[in-house]
Amino acid sequence: MNLSQLPSLVRRPKKRIGRGHGSGKVKTSGRGQKGQKARRNIPSGFEGGQSPLIKRLPYLRGKGRNQSRKPKAFPVAVGKLNILPKGTIVTLETLKKYRMIGEYVSVVKFLGGGELTVALTVTLPCSASAKEVIIKAGGSVE
Repeated sequence: MNLSQLPSLVRRPKKRIGRGHGSGKVKTSGRGQKGQKARRNIPSGFEGGQSPLIKRLPYLRGKGRNQSRKPKAFPVAVGKLNILPKGTIVTLETLKKYRMIGEYVSVVKFLGGGELTVALTVTLPCSASAKEVIIKAGGSVE
């Protein structure tokens, strides 16, 4: 339901702070008395002069600190390709269509696990053993 469709009794007007006596927020405008928070804009992580949380936490050290942000390849055994029809060109879209991989997967690599009985054209990365199995079944790797 859209806000404009609600009756005017239900809708609440936006608070206009510091706009005179009629606003209901006079003098300090809901900011309390004095102090830095009352006077001006302050940074989001400000804790009243206390050392901020981000500075109290230890540095990120040790193993895994400088790892690549590149997504890891999702492994698929060549034996699972038997459900595809003969002569299929294997791409990411094909694998998603036959629900062999999830929608979120962006990188795939075929590994030589299992036997392949269908001749396919594979356009994705393969291990050496997977390439052997695909060619042995009468398919090709591009």
